[in-house]
Amino acid sequence: MSTVDERSVRDLDDGLDRLLAKIASEHGVPCLGYKPSCLRRRVSVRLRATGAESFAAYAALLDAHPEEWPRLLDALTINVTGFFRDHSVYRVLREQVIPALVEAQSGIVRGWSAGCASGEEAWSVAMLLAEHAGVERTRVLATDIDTQSLARATAGVYPSIIAREMPEELQRQWWSGYEPVVVSDALRRCVSFERFNLLTDQAPPSAYDLITCRNVLIYFARDAQEALFMRFADALRMGGVLVLGKVEILSGPARARFVPIDARERIYRRVA
Repeated sequence: MSTVDERSVRDLDDGLDRLLAKIASEHGVPCLGYKPSCLRRRVSVRLRATGAESFAAYAALLDAHPEEWPRLLDALTINVTGFFRDHSVYRVLREQVIPALVEAQSGIVRGWSAGCASGEEAWSVAMLLAEHAGVERTRVLATDIDTQSLARATAGVYPSIIAREMPEELQRQWWSGYEPVVVSDALRRCVSFERFNLLTDQAPPSAYDLITCRNVLIYFARDAQEALFMRFADALRMGGVLVLGKVEILSGPARARFVPIDARERIYRRVA
C-alpha cells in the first residue's frame, strides 16, 4: 500500500472515530465494545442513504439535519426479533427448563430479557413463566438501548401476522383482538421495560432465575462478550439459567461458572 493510500485509510478511520465519539457524547450511545467491522458497516448504510462522501461529512450532516439522528441510531441497534423465535429453544424452555425453575423457587420467579428490541422475546418469556408460575409470581425485566423499540415493546400491540408465531393456546390466553393483537392487562403487569446499555450499565440488582440474551452478543467484540458473560453469571441466582443465540458461544472465564443444559440450544445453568 502506498503512503497516500495509508494516509487515506488513516483519515477515514479518524473520521469514523470522531463520529463515534460524537454519537456517544450527544446521544449516550457508547460504541466501544462493538465489533469495528459491524460499526463501520452499519454507519456506512446511512452514508450511502444520505449521499455523504465521508464520515466527517456525515457528522456535519447530522448537525445540519437533526432528523437524521433517529435513522442513524436505529441503524446502530439490533432489532431483529420475533415471538418464540427458534421454536426448538422455546420447546426446551417450556418443557424442561422453566418447570424446574418454578419448582425450585418458592417466591417470585424473575426473568431478564436483555436486548429485548421490540419486546416479542420478553412477552414470550413472560407467557411461559406465567404458564407455570402464575402471573402473581412472574416478573420479567426487559431492557434495550433503543428507546423507539422500547416504546413499541411497552405498547404491547403487534400485527396479527407476527402473533401467528405464538402457540395458539397462549395467544388465546394472553392476547386479545385480531388486527392488531393487544397484550392482556394481566400479562402486561408482569413485564417492565427499561432503557439499558449492556456494555456500560451495571446489571440490575435482582437475582434472576432466567436471563435471555439472544443474537445480540454476536455484534460485540470478544472482550466485551466475555465481560458480559461474567455479569450475567453475577446477576443469576445459583442454579439460574442463561439462554444465548444459536450462533453465540459462551467463552472466557465465565465458562467455569456454567454447565450446559442443552449445548445445541445454547442453554446454560449457573453452578458457580
